Amino acid sequence: MKNIATLILAASALSGFSQIKQDTSKKLNEVVIRPYFSSQPLIRSTGAVGTIDFNTISMQSAGSLVPAMNTIPGVRMEERSPGSYRLSLRGSLLRSPFGIRNVKIYFDDFPLTDAGGNTYLNALDIAAAGSIDVLKGPQSSIYGANSGGVVLIHPQLPGADSTRVDLNVAGGSYGLFRQNVVLARQWKKYQLSIVQSYQRSDGYRENSAMERKYIQVNQKWDYAKNASLSALAFYSDLDYETPGGLNAAQFAANPKAARPAAGSIRGASQQQAGISTKTIYGGITNNWQISRAFKHVISVFATHTDLENPFITNYEFRKESTFGVRTYAEYEKNTAEVNWKFNLGLESSSTSTDAKNYDNNFGTAANPQAFDKLRAGANFGFANLNIDISRKLLLELSASGNLYGYHYKSSFPIVVAERKKSFDLQFMPRAALSYLFTPDFSARASVSKGYSPPTLAEIRSSDNVINTDLQPEKGWNYETGLRYQLTEKRVTIDLTGFYYRLNNAIVRRQNESGTEYFINAGGTKQLGLETSLSAWLIPQNSSEFVRGLLLNNSYTLSHFQFDNYFSGTTDLSGKDLTGVPRSVIVTGVQLLLPKGLYVFMQHNYTAKLPLTDANTIYAGKYHLVQGKIGWKDIKIGKTQLEVYAGADNILDQKYSLGNDLNAVGGRYFNAAAPRNFYGGLALHY
Repeated sequence: MKNIATLILAASALSGFSQIKQDTSKKLNEVVIRPYFSSQPLIRSTGAVGTIDFNTISMQSAGSLVPAMNTIPGVRMEERSPGSYRLSLRGSLLRSPFGIRNVKIYFDDFPLTDAGGNTYLNALDIAAAGSIDVLKGPQSSIYGANSGGVVLIHPQLPGADSTRVDLNVAGGSYGLFRQNVVLARQWKKYQLSIVQSYQRSDGYRENSAMERKYIQVNQKWDYAKNASLSALAFYSDLDYETPGGLNAAQFAANPKAARPAAGSIRGASQQQAGISTKTIYGGITNNWQISRAFKHVISVFATHTDLENPFITNYEFRKESTFGVRTYAEYEKNTAEVNWKFNLGLESSSTSTDAKNYDNNFGTAANPQAFDKLRAGANFGFANLNIDISRKLLLELSASGNLYGYHYKSSFPIVVAERKKSFDLQFMPRAALSYLFTPDFSARASVSKGYSPPTLAEIRSSDNVINTDLQPEKGWNYETGLRYQLTEKRVTIDLTGFYYRLNNAIVRRQNESGTEYFINAGGTKQLGLETSLSAWLIPQNSSEFVRGLLLNNSYTLSHFQFDNYFSGTTDLSGKDLTGVPRSVIVTGVQLLLPKGLYVFMQHNYTAKLPLTDANTIYAGKYHLVQGKIGWKDIKIGKTQLEVYAGADNILDQKYSLGNDLNAVGGRYFNAAAPRNFYGGLALHY
């Protein structure tokens, strides 16, 4: 307890990261977010919100969201090999051996998470994101089923009556090549943005190459004084190889190796293990301000993904199609003392999955194993009331009613007629408030219920068995926090404490061949502390040689333990939650010099973490240091040229960024690249 108390005091004084959402030249402006329908200064937010601006994304290494996302306390993002993302918010990756589950993700107001609970975040290119908001803790009240949180990705958009042309080309170690173009134009009533990108890498490990082709179009048309029509479409063609996990001896002897053969089970390279996804996504939103008090918004979206996955033990072909709608009406009334808004809406989506599995014969589909079709429906209605009293006390009350179910049928090896599985209606409330004591200091508190049904990938996992016994996980989250900012926003401090009690936890298990399946194993008690700090130690645009010095720091303390949790007949209650480090500290420094020169350094300390539910094996702690230098004030006519170079893992740490938890045969480790370098240039018009 003494050590924990010391850490809490140190974190309160020193740590954190309150990312600023504006461009670097506007860092001291008020940060405004819109997480729960109403735009509000970040200092008045009723929830724990982390934001990442375009400047933060651009300062990180080329081509990956991982370093930027991990600057937010409470967020853990991993990349086992290039292109293979995993993400958790205030929790463990026990449910996510690959992919993203238990987190709801929206892109430009459209749900990127399908009705089956899966999100192809790796389909997006990093150039698609202008900024990112992360709402931590259950947000089921207005965003549907989730127990971890919500990620809101905002695309890059042009300013008023402006034209923007960006070209970025970069290259680096292990065959990294990246190129992207952004074309954006704003007319009086019409806005257009086009993003095109290409990225490839040979990867550090054997059988870890990746390639992604991406194009995206955003449009907005103000067709009337009080109405607009927005459209989003993107196409992504992603291929990446999966090298598989190594045991401790293999990891020590040759971390570059792919998973070798073991007995009758072939290795990853022999089986040409990898994943190929071709995704097309489109959505249209109509926003109609009916009167000063009434507004109506409706969005229609659809997506289709073709997935091909040669795995160690099988070869899967999967076609997934999703169609959905999200709509809400808003009534707003403002008086001298009280402003309030009421929103009433619904979101409904359906995802159809056609999955066919075959034997994998050295990278070729052979004898059939199983053919199944599943269709998931995710539907919820929601209401949200926002009351702002005297611009000091902000109350938010929201709730949703969630209906989730799925249909399934099989045509091989046994014909099974279509059947249906439905879960009971779940009522998901959230109550929250914040109070602005002074213009620089606020306090907040909230209570919310989380709910997350099993995904289609968990109901029908790689054992090809449709598990109708799998039940949703749910729980209650309680949190409180403080925000403080100095005059002109030069220093911002955020402190959050929370307690989340999760029941019926869904966890992954494996049989001896490495084939996975999922069960409900009990619950967790999750006590956490998150702090953040952003400080301009030297004000920006100073007349001195140093034109600005920005310090960012985040600290995450996670005291997460199993509760009434069994593995077979073994009671693991009180053990630390698998895959969760006790503490993570991320510190970044950005130095601005004359003539547009800049230096960026970032350090990430991650404590050791348990790799098994029984806490018998741990992954070691590590220190990651990355740096970047650049010169961006090179003018050629109306064109601005930027050149930069950077390095990752400067300390040459040997670590695994993406561990396989509870892996059979001790194959826990997916080695990350040692010290590596990159460089590039960017043109801005």
